[in-house]
This record gives sequence, C-alpha cells and structure tokens, in this order.
Amino acid sequence: MANSGNIIADGEFLRSLIPQKSPFVMVDTLTEYTENRIVSEFTIPNNNILVEKEHFSASGLIENMAQTVALHTGYKYYIKKLPAPIGYIGAIKKAEIIALPQIDQKLVTTVEILHDIMDVTLVQAKIECDGSLLASGEMKTILAS
Repeated sequence: MANSGNIIADGEFLRSLIPQKSPFVMVDTLTEYTENRIVSEFTIPNNNILVEKEHFSASGLIENMAQTVALHTGYKYYIKKLPAPIGYIGAIKKAEIIALPQIDQKLVTTVEILHDIMDVTLVQAKIECDGSLLASGEMKTILAS
C-alpha cells in the first residue's frame, strides 16, 4: 500500500480525499504515502485565507498539518474503495512554530502515524520549506462516527 514515486497533484482528486473545501484547502500535492507516513506539499497562494501581510500564519501551518493527516486518512479509504470520512482535531501537543513562510513558497509536510486505534490517530508532524524546519508538533485526530 505505498505511493512510492507516484506524485498526485490533481486538485479535484485531492479535494475529494479531505473534508475541507475551497477556500480552506491547505494541501495541493501528495508526494509520498505509506500506511504509517505521508508527505504533502502546498505552495502558498497570495490570496490564501490564512495569509497575513504576505506570510502564511501559524494557524495556516497547523491547518496544513491537520489536512495532511486528513489526506492520509482519505487516501487510505480511497485505496479500500470507501468514501473519505470526516475527522476533527482532538488535541494539539508540543506544537512549535519556528518561522512563518512567505507567499509562493512551497511547504513540505511530513506526518508520521504514531498510533491509529479505534478512529483516533496520534501523529508527529513537521513542516519544512527550502530545507529549513518551520513547524512541528503532535496532533490527535478523531474520525466522526
């Protein structure tokens, strides 16, 4: 169950895998998928709802992490030929925002699945840009019943 080497940048397909809708979509490419890991990319447009003074906000970085988790879940369900579920952020722990990226920069977000039990997923996430760490944290997401 790996997406090794198959980059998915079809916006309509990716949007079908996550519950967020435009203008609140903060992922635009799936570059790597395994059962326990996902890597997404997002190039920050100047008209993004979470851009403030030509920088992507801290809230935008957290939302990008959450949507990358949602993308992992959505793609896992797609592989199983099931509709993507809706989930919620249950908790954010150890979040650290080191720097805010500017518009037109590409974020590379890596999420490692630490635990996935009974519709609750605990992850470690990090966001990098041009090889520099921008943000990291642990997040717990919960699927809606």
